[in-house]
Amino acid sequence: MASVSSKANPLISTLPHILTWPRFRFRTMCSGRLGFASYSSSSTSASVSPVTSETPVAGTKVLETFKEEFEIGSRPITLETGKIARFANGAVVLAMEETKVLSTVASAKGDGVRDFLPLTVEYQEKQFAQGVIPNTYMRREGAPKERELLCGRLIDRPIRPLFPPGFYHEVQVMASVLSSDGKQDPDVMAANATSAALMLSDIPWGGPIGVIRIGRICGQFIVNPSINELSMSDLNLVYACTRDKTLMIDVQAREISERDLEAALRLAHPEAAKYLEPQIRLAAKAGKQKKEYKLSMVSKETIEKIRNLAEAPIEAVFTDPTYGKFERGEALDRITQDVKKTLEEERDEEGLKFLSKTVDTVRKEVVRRRIISEGSRVDGRVLDEVRPVYCEAGNLPVLHGSSLFSRGDTQVLCTVTLGAPGQAQRLDSVVGPSTKRFMLHYSFPPFCINEVGKRVGLNRREVGHGTLAEKALLAVLPPEDDFPYTVRINSEVMASDGSTSMATVCGGSMALMDAGIVVREHVAGVSVGLVSEVDSATGEIKDYRILTDILGLEDHLGDMDFKIAGTRKGVTAIQLDIKPAGIPLDIICECLEPALRGRLQILDHMEREIDAPHAKDDRNSPRLATLKYSNDAIRRLIGPLGALKRKIEEETGARISVSDGTLTLLAKNQAVMEKVQEKVDLVIGREIEVGGIYKGTITSIKEYGAFVEFNGGQQGLLHISELSNEPVTRVSDVVSVGQQLSLMCIGQDVRGNIKLSLKATLHRIGSNADDTVGELKVSAPKEPNVLPPVNQLHIQQEKEDSPSEDQPFEHNMNVEISSSSSPAILIRSAAECEEEEKYSAVDLSSRNGSSTSRSSLKLKTEAPDLNFRSDDEDTDERHSADPSLLQNNPNDMETDNVANISARRLKIGMVLTAKVHQIRARGLVLDLGGGIRGMYRFETGVKRYFGVGEELRVKCSSFSGKGIPVMSLFEE
Repeated sequence: MASVSSKANPLISTLPHILTWPRFRFRTMCSGRLGFASYSSSSTSASVSPVTSETPVAGTKVLETFKEEFEIGSRPITLETGKIARFANGAVVLAMEETKVLSTVASAKGDGVRDFLPLTVEYQEKQFAQGVIPNTYMRREGAPKERELLCGRLIDRPIRPLFPPGFYHEVQVMASVLSSDGKQDPDVMAANATSAALMLSDIPWGGPIGVIRIGRICGQFIVNPSINELSMSDLNLVYACTRDKTLMIDVQAREISERDLEAALRLAHPEAAKYLEPQIRLAAKAGKQKKEYKLSMVSKETIEKIRNLAEAPIEAVFTDPTYGKFERGEALDRITQDVKKTLEEERDEEGLKFLSKTVDTVRKEVVRRRIISEGSRVDGRVLDEVRPVYCEAGNLPVLHGSSLFSRGDTQVLCTVTLGAPGQAQRLDSVVGPSTKRFMLHYSFPPFCINEVGKRVGLNRREVGHGTLAEKALLAVLPPEDDFPYTVRINSEVMASDGSTSMATVCGGSMALMDAGIVVREHVAGVSVGLVSEVDSATGEIKDYRILTDILGLEDHLGDMDFKIAGTRKGVTAIQLDIKPAGIPLDIICECLEPALRGRLQILDHMEREIDAPHAKDDRNSPRLATLKYSNDAIRRLIGPLGALKRKIEEETGARISVSDGTLTLLAKNQAVMEKVQEKVDLVIGREIEVGGIYKGTITSIKEYGAFVEFNGGQQGLLHISELSNEPVTRVSDVVSVGQQLSLMCIGQDVRGNIKLSLKATLHRIGSNADDTVGELKVSAPKEPNVLPPVNQLHIQQEKEDSPSEDQPFEHNMNVEISSSSSPAILIRSAAECEEEEKYSAVDLSSRNGSSTSRSSLKLKTEAPDLNFRSDDEDTDERHSADPSLLQNNPNDMETDNVANISARRLKIGMVLTAKVHQIRARGLVLDLGGGIRGMYRFETGVKRYFGVGEELRVKCSSFSGKGIPVMSLFEE
C-alpha cells in the first residue's frame, strides 16, 4: 500500500520524517476516531525521498465504517455509520432493501439559558430519492409538505421525553430519504435512524428506542408491512417504546375492536424492542463519550421557598370548581405576582430567574396530589365524567354541510365542501397514493384562547391535529366508486379548553351527515389523561389515576394525552403523547375501556341531533357532470392559454376540469350547473342524443315550423306540431325570431332534419318538477354522466332501474332508438331544408293541384305521398319481432279489445279500434294497443280532420317491408 506522504503535497513531503503523518501511522478520521494505516519500511523510505519532477498523485482515502445487520419481520435491516456526514455529532444510515434514510443530530455549543428544550426535527423527502425532477417552476423542493411535517412529528414525539430534565441546549435532528424503492414507508426507518444517531452522539439522552409498524390483513397481524400490504390492511399501527415502557402510539384503523387493538399493541412491543440491541452494539463500536452539559436546575431551597409562598393560595383556587378557565388563570397570575413582589423585596435573584417554572411546578404538585389522594379534578368532575355536550347540525344552511360541537368550554365549527374529482389534493410523496380526495383542515386561531397572534404558513400542531381527525373520519366514508366527490372539511376552533382535535372528529362527523354524505355511522373522540405518583428511588409508578375527557390544564399538568376516536363498533384513530420517559403498556391498555364509555356517551348526544344523512334542498346541492368530447373540441373550449375556460369559470362560478377526452363540470347548485352547461354548449356543443334537452335560439320561422340554432351552432327543426299540446294555427303565435328556448331532441325526420320539441320539454318539466336530477340527467345512454345531489346517491340506482310511469311512451321509444345501431343524425341547414321543401311543394301541386295546410292537432288529409314512414318504425319492428309479446289468445283477434292485440297475430282484414297517437305530415301513427303501433296514410282526395286520442275503426290492409301494420279506415 502506497504511503500517504508520497502522494501528498510536495511542500509537506520535505518535512522531517518525525513530523509526518506516516510516522504516527495515522490514516483517517471517522466518527470522531483516528484510523491507523499499516507501517512498512518501504513507505518510510519513500516518504523521505527528495522532491522529484513527477506530478503528485492524490492518495486513496479509506473511510472506516461500522455496520450492524439484523432482521425484523422477515426484512433485512442495516445500520451504518462512518461513511456519510462524518462531521455531524451523530449520523446513521438505515437501509431496508433499497430504501435508505440518513438521520443526523447536532447540538448547539451555547449554555442553554432557557426554561424549555428547543428540539427541532426536520424530515425531508427530495424527489431525487425516486429518480424524479420536481414539477415546480424552479425545479427544486420548496417549503415542507404536510407529510414531511407529520413524519417530523412522528420522530419528535418518542425522542423528546428521553432528554434529561434541565437539558435546554438546542438540538436539531435532520432526516433525509436518500433512496426509495416505493416498497417501504421511510417514516419509521427515519425514527429508528434518529435513535441510533442520538446513541452515537455526545448528547445526553435516555435511549435507545425502537419504532415498529404493524398491519392486519384478513385478521392476521403483519410486522413491517410494505406499502402494498398497507393498502389492503385494516390497521396501520406505529408503536415506539424503550425496553419496558411505551413512548408513542399512532393508529389508523377501520373500526378495530379494543380487544384486537390491545393484541396488536402487545405484539408490537417485543418487535420494536428488537431495534434496541443493534443500536447498543453500534454505539459501543463507534459512539462518542457523552458530554457533560450544563443543566438548568433549580435549587431545592428556592423550590421550597416558593412552595411555602404559593402553595396555599394555589390550592384554594383549584378547590373552587366555580372558576372558569380564564378566571382560574387570572387568579393564578395574581398569585405569581404576589410571590414576585416578595422575592423582589428579598432580592432573591435565583428565585426571580426561575419564578415562572417553579410556580408551575407547585401548581402541578397541588393538582396531582388532589387527584391521586381525593379523586377530585380541577372542575369538580369525577375521574370518568365527560363534560356537558352541545351539538347542532346545519347551523349554516347555505353551505353543503355544517355543524357546531361543544364539549365543556371547547367549541369547534366544522363545514363540509364538496368538489369535483379533479380537485383532489395532489401529493408528491415518495410512497403512497398520488392524490387525496378527502381533506380535513384544522385551524387554531389565537382568539380561541383570547390571545393575539399572527397566522403564518403551515403550523405543525395544526397539521398534526387535522390529520388525526382526518384519519378518524376516513374509515366511515363511502367508497370512491360510489361517491366520487372530493370532500374538504374545515374545522375552526372557536374556543379551546382541551382536546380540540377530538371535538373536530365529532363536529366533522355531524357535518358530513348534514351534507347528505352516506357515512356508515357517527365517529366520536375523547381524550384520556393520566396522573401518576412515581417512586423517587426506583422511578417506578406507585399509584395512578386515569382521567376521561381532560381539560387543557389537566393535559398540561398530567402525564399523557391519549386521544382515541371511533364508532360504536371500534376504533378508527389513536394518538398517544406522553411527558415522562415512558408509561407501562398495561396502563395504556387499561385506558381503552374508559375511553370507550366516554365515546359512547358523546355518540348518544350526536345521534339525537342527527342520525341519518340530511336531504338537502336540491337548489343548493352541488352538481357534478362528466361530458365526453373529442380533444379538438376541448381545445376550443380551453382557448388560448386557457383564457376561454377561465372566462367561463369567472362568469358562472363553476369549476371546469379537463382530462383526455373528458370534461368535468362542478357547480355549487342546479342553477349554476345549467348556466355553465349553456356556456359550454354555445362553444362546442354536446353529442346530440334523443331525449336530450338543449337550449337554442329561433333563427327563422316557416309555415310548417321554426329553425333553431343550438348546441354550438347546429341547426334543428321545431315542427309546428311540437310547439304545444294545444292547437297552433301559426308558428309566430308561439315563438319569435331570436327567442331562446329549452328544447328536446325527439329524433330525425325523413329529410335528415334534427327534430326538436317544445311541448315534450314542457311536459318533462311538469312531470319531473321534483326530480332530484333535474334537466341535467336526460337519460340517453350516451348523455353526460351527471351525479345527483349527494344525499340521494343511495337511491340513484333504484331510479335508474325502475322506469318512470310519468314518462311518455314516445320518449322511452326514442331512447331505444338512440341506443340502437342506427346511423348518426344528419344535420342539415335551414337553407337546405327550405330548398327541399320547395321541391316537395312543386311535386305535391303537380299531383294534387292543392296545398296542404298543417296544424298541430287538426290536419286536412290531402297529402297523397305513399312513402310515409313513422318515426317509430324501428321500434315497432323490434316489437313485432319480439317473441315475448306473443301472449294473446287467437280467439280474441276479432274483438275490439286492443290491449290484447299482438303484432305477430295481427292479420290482414282484421278490424279493430285504434287511437290516434301522433299526426304526421303524410299520415297518422295509430296506437293499436299492447304497445303496438300502426300507420295510416292519408288518402288522396279525402278530406277529414283527426285529433290526437281520437278513436278510429280501422282494418289491417297490409304490412310494410319491416312488418309494420298498414291500416285503412273501416266504415260499417
